[in-house]
Amino acid sequence: MGVMQVGFVAIGIAQGAIDRAVTLAHTKTGVASTATLRERPTFHIGLAEAVALVRGSRAWLRDALREFGSFVAKHQGRLRVTCQGEKRLDAPIMHLETVLVTGRGVSLSSDVVAACAEAGTDYLDLSGEPTWMRQMIDAHEAAAKASGARILFSCGFDSIPFELGVFFAQETAKAKLGGPVPRVKGRVRAIQGGLSGGTAASGRVTLEAMTKDPSLFPLMMSPFALTPGFEGPEQPRGDKPETDPDVGPVAPFMMAIINTKNVHRSNALMGRPWGDDFVYDEMVVGGPAEAPAFTDLGGAAGPQPGEGPTKAEREAGFYDIAFIGVAADGRRVKVAVKGDRDPGYGSTSKMIAETAICLVKEAPEVPGGVWTPGAALQGRLIARLRGHAGLSFEVEAA
Repeated sequence: MGVMQVGFVAIGIAQGAIDRAVTLAHTKTGVASTATLRERPTFHIGLAEAVALVRGSRAWLRDALREFGSFVAKHQGRLRVTCQGEKRLDAPIMHLETVLVTGRGVSLSSDVVAACAEAGTDYLDLSGEPTWMRQMIDAHEAAAKASGARILFSCGFDSIPFELGVFFAQETAKAKLGGPVPRVKGRVRAIQGGLSGGTAASGRVTLEAMTKDPSLFPLMMSPFALTPGFEGPEQPRGDKPETDPDVGPVAPFMMAIINTKNVHRSNALMGRPWGDDFVYDEMVVGGPAEAPAFTDLGGAAGPQPGEGPTKAEREAGFYDIAFIGVAADGRRVKVAVKGDRDPGYGSTSKMIAETAICLVKEAPEVPGGVWTPGAALQGRLIARLRGHAGLSFEVEAA
């Protein structure tokens, strides 16, 4: 059982700059694993470098992180580390500005979200489980609004490039066409990088939840599962190959089932500036493809949490996604979002780190609630991802 399967790491981030970078190398697994504390109020852990290297036992991971937390507390007094197995979450969380969670651990994540919402502590994670996210929205949004806690789910490849890609397309449409467009198409033109064990775990956890409670299935299938109280127009199913007049043959994209929900929630959180009748879908260019569906990823033969592409594969990875905005009169805009590392680890790790920095340093006015990263941070996050995370946002046609 991989480390990330039995636990996750909650990183407390206090507001204010960290004066110097600290490098800590652990060699107890026989492989040096490095976590870097940058000159920013975040601890960028695990996903880019360390996760693929840390393969020790749960006990070692807990001890190592406690050792690191003690080291930082001695010298800085601003960082706390919480691992699965801690009996009390509220005591440390109430003293933190922000908690950043990496990995997949829904049961404990629920406790962390609840504690953050009550304490007024910001929370960010990489969750890609729509049914769990809806449960958290229903259970804790009111408390988060009351306490001022900003709860941000899906701060990695699912769904930041897609959510911000739509936002960027709409901003381009406003500038070039005079207003937002009612239809945007997300088209994955190229992608390279091994499947993340965390993504596979999301599929497995979601499937298990629906098996135990079949009433969750309609929620999973609804594009508006994350917009309580609002149902928009019928959306494209995107479940079979077809021909798109703008890009040619397209096939289903396995992450569309979570990304489309986050995009519609983003529109709702911003007051539906793209309209009540906004339509959005995602597909892969080329095909027909044999890509697995979201809930087909959890088999024993697939990667387990904590497993994924090698360092060389992560550095060689990339993605290229086009977003085509279509106005009511047929005029179009086309923008592209590209990443310079594999989506599941190399790029995701940078995205969640920069999202945390942006929330803490640049968005103090964002009120409490359960947010999507794009709705909360909008253009500020695009600028930070361009400058620090290897993402590009470019207009291709308008």
